[in-house]
Amino acid sequence: MLKFDTRFDRTMKTSLAPGIRFITSFSRDSWYRGFTLGLTFLFYTAYHLSRKPISIVKGELHRNCSAVVRPADLNITNNATWCDWAPFGQDNYQTLFGVLDNSFLVAYAIGMFFSGIFGERVPLRYYLSFGMVMSGLFTCLFGLGFYLNIHSLGYYAAIQVMNGLMQTTGWPAVVACVGNWFGKGKRGFIMGVWNSHTSVGNILGSLIAGAFVSSQWGMSFIVPGLIIICTGILCFFFLVEKPEQVNCTPPQHHSEKEGDETESIVNNTSQIDINAYGSITVEPAEVVEDHTEAISFIGALSIPGVVEFSLCLMFAKLVSYTFLYWLPLYISNVAHFEAKAAGDMSTLFDVGGIVGGITAGLVSDYTGGRATTCCVMLLTAAPMLFLYNYIGQRSIGTTVGMLLLCGGLVNGPYALITTAVSADLGTHESLRGNSRALSTVTAIIDGTGSVGAAVGPLLAGVISPTGWNNVFYMLITSDLLACLFLSRLVYKEACGWCRRVPRARGFKEI
Repeated sequence: MLKFDTRFDRTMKTSLAPGIRFITSFSRDSWYRGFTLGLTFLFYTAYHLSRKPISIVKGELHRNCSAVVRPADLNITNNATWCDWAPFGQDNYQTLFGVLDNSFLVAYAIGMFFSGIFGERVPLRYYLSFGMVMSGLFTCLFGLGFYLNIHSLGYYAAIQVMNGLMQTTGWPAVVACVGNWFGKGKRGFIMGVWNSHTSVGNILGSLIAGAFVSSQWGMSFIVPGLIIICTGILCFFFLVEKPEQVNCTPPQHHSEKEGDETESIVNNTSQIDINAYGSITVEPAEVVEDHTEAISFIGALSIPGVVEFSLCLMFAKLVSYTFLYWLPLYISNVAHFEAKAAGDMSTLFDVGGIVGGITAGLVSDYTGGRATTCCVMLLTAAPMLFLYNYIGQRSIGTTVGMLLLCGGLVNGPYALITTAVSADLGTHESLRGNSRALSTVTAIIDGTGSVGAAVGPLLAGVISPTGWNNVFYMLITSDLLACLFLSRLVYKEACGWCRRVPRARGFKEI
C-alpha cells in the first residue's frame, strides 16, 4: 500500500504542467520575499522617476534662441531670450537652476535625518503611501506652472522644498523593508540588483520627460507625478513590512553555527507534529509583536562603521548627484545636442550605474570587503572622469563608452553603501537583535550623503560659468576624499585577509 501511494504521488507530480511545477518549486517564504523585493523596486523607481524631469527641462527653460525659428506673429522685445521661460532667460540662469536644485536637495538632506526616526515609529506601509502620494502631488504642481503661466522663482523653489521633504520618506522605509526580509547571505548581490531601481527610475524619468519637453514641458512633470501617486496607492494595498506579519520565517542577520541556526529556526518559527502515519506537519508560529525600543540617533552613530561610511557617501553622492542634475546640460552645451537628445544620451550614465551596482555587490559578497570594493571603484573613477571631460565628446562611440564606464564607477560605491552596507550596519551584531535600528541607520547614512548631494549641484552652478573643466576637478577631488574616509576600514579588511582569518560576508566588527 505504501509503495502504491509513493508511485501515485510520483505520477501526480510528473503529470503537473511545467509552469505549475516551477511555481510549486518555490516555498511560500520565497514567493513573499520575491513579491516584496519587486514591489519595493517599483516604489523607489517611481521616486527617482519623479526627480529626473528637472534636469531634462533645464535645456528647455533656457535655450539658444538664435537657433530657434521665431513665429512670424510673435511680438518680441529681446531677440536673445524670447524663447526662454522667465525668469530663467537671464544671464545668471545657471545660478537660478542651482537654487531650484538646492531647494530640493537641502530640504531632502535635512528631512532625511528625521525621516528614519519617523520610519521606526510609524508603520512603513502608511509612511511610504503618504510620502509617494504627496511627492506626486508636488511634482504635478511644478508642471502646472507651465499651464498656469507662472514665472515666479519663489513658486518653483517652494515646490522643490516640499517635494524634497516628501521624498525623504522613501529610502529609509524601502531599505528597512528589504532588510526585514533578507539576511546577510548574498545581500550585496541581491541589493546590487535591487538598487538598479535608482538608474531605472532615472532612465524612465529622462525618457518620459524628454517625450514632452520640446512641446509642453509641464507634462514632463505631471506624468511622473501621476505615476508615483499610483504606486503610493499600490503600496497601501499590498506592502507587507515584515515576514512575521504573514507567518513567514524571518531571515538570519548574523552568522551562526549551522546546527544552532537550524535549531533556532525550528524552535522560534514553527511547531512540528508527527502524526500516526509518520507524516510531518509544520504549523507556523503565531506572530510575535516586536516590543524592542527604537534606537536613538546617538546610539545609531555609535555603531562601528556608520560615521566612516556616512562621510564617504557624502562625497560619493556629491559626484553622483552633480551628474544627475547637470549632465544633460553639460552634454547640451559641450556637444551641442538638443534638450531631448542630451537627455536621452545622459541615460547611458545610469545604464552604467546598474552594472556598477551589481558588480560592487558581487565583489563585496565574494571578498567580504565592502570598504575595499568602494575604495577601488572610487580611485578608478577619478582618472576616468578626467578622461571623459577631455576626450568624451570627440565621437558618439567615445561618448557612449565613457558615460557607461563613468556611470558604473561612480554609482557602484554609492549603490553599495546605501543598500548592503546600510543593511549590514542596521542589523549589526552590536545591536543584540534590535530590529528597529535599520531605518534610523539608513537615514543617517543617506542623510549625510544627501548633504553632499545638495552641495554638489550648488557648486556646479557656481563653478560652471568659469568653465566645465573646473567642475570636473571638483568631482575628482570629491572622489579622492571619499576614499580617504574609508582608509581605516580598508586597512582593517586588508589585515584580516593577510592573517587569513575566516570572514563572514559583509563585516562583523570594525
